[in-house]
Amino acid sequence: MTNQTTTKRKSWIDLLKVIAVFMMIAVHCTDNVTPAERSETWYNLWGSIYGSLMRPAIPLFVMVTGVLLLPIKMEITTFYRKRLMRLVVPFLVWSLLYNLFPWFTGIFGFEPSTINDFFAWVAPSQELGDALHHIAMIPLTFSYFAVQMWYVFALIGIYLYMPFFSAWVKNASLKEQHIFLGLWFVSLFIPYLRQYVVADLWGVCSWNEFGMLYSFAGFNGYLLLGYYLTQNPIKWGWSKMILTFTPMFAIGYLVTLFGFKSITATPGASVSMVELFFTYCSPNVLFMTLPIFVFVQRIKITSPRVKTILKSLSVCTFGIWMSHYLFLGPIYMFMESIPLHTMLRMIICSFLLLFVTWAFVAAVLKIKTIGKWIMG
Repeated sequence: MTNQTTTKRKSWIDLLKVIAVFMMIAVHCTDNVTPAERSETWYNLWGSIYGSLMRPAIPLFVMVTGVLLLPIKMEITTFYRKRLMRLVVPFLVWSLLYNLFPWFTGIFGFEPSTINDFFAWVAPSQELGDALHHIAMIPLTFSYFAVQMWYVFALIGIYLYMPFFSAWVKNASLKEQHIFLGLWFVSLFIPYLRQYVVADLWGVCSWNEFGMLYSFAGFNGYLLLGYYLTQNPIKWGWSKMILTFTPMFAIGYLVTLFGFKSITATPGASVSMVELFFTYCSPNVLFMTLPIFVFVQRIKITSPRVKTILKSLSVCTFGIWMSHYLFLGPIYMFMESIPLHTMLRMIICSFLLLFVTWAFVAAVLKIKTIGKWIMG
């Protein structure tokens, strides 16, 4: 969720960001439904099929960050000032708004149940004290009224880390990059090894959570992978690309889908277990993410109108990330009133949410001076 400011704009990167933000919105269109609907076998089937398809959203965003920012070409304090301010200020603004929202519903005379029209999975409290508690916790964690802020915490951490990682990337040989990516790939199996083989994997134990490959694990692999593939693009023909990456995507998707379905079919599965096969830093999600990246990288966009639309959407992606939960509940309720197949309803809901939020963010960004501080 970064802007191309120092180099000539590449439309394929804008397209990648649009795909990523659509996937993020689509995931939330399947997540933010009522518990009663979740218990229905019919919804769970189509929700799982659709939601599993969208897991590459966050890895794609991180790869784009690596493409646009590595290696960093400015002094560290300048980088922090420019990049972190564009994250932290909107983060604080929207965290305050979301956490005060339940209290506002009470001020304006709405029933507590109104809160669940927007946030289906939270306890509907209109007490100011509860809102202030969530606000006091903003520096430490996110509340379920601002659940999407988990990624902003992660992105702030990525930005804090990037100048140091960049110094290595700038001087690393291809061989060194290959070794790093290889060790990172091994680390992607850690969630499954810890769950199904041994919990205390590679030195992890009750007094140490930093295992053997900890320094190679996490989103930094996606950062490097995005940079690496841009500097060393795959130059295969389309036939070889399709024959290689289509099965890769299919394998990743099927593991994600059937893994998720097997867990949710188990009574009493914990939240962490339900999310196991949805983990972003896992081999199955990488197998879905990599084909999307390399295919989009090869797309040549020549239409000026398409380029303009993609640019507008791309510029709005961070604002869309921040604000889309304002519209998700009402749009989902509207779609519920239309007699459509469950899958079709979720797809239309995703597109409608994207375009409504895009229009809102674009309008706010036009407000001089404060627009960019609200939307990033």
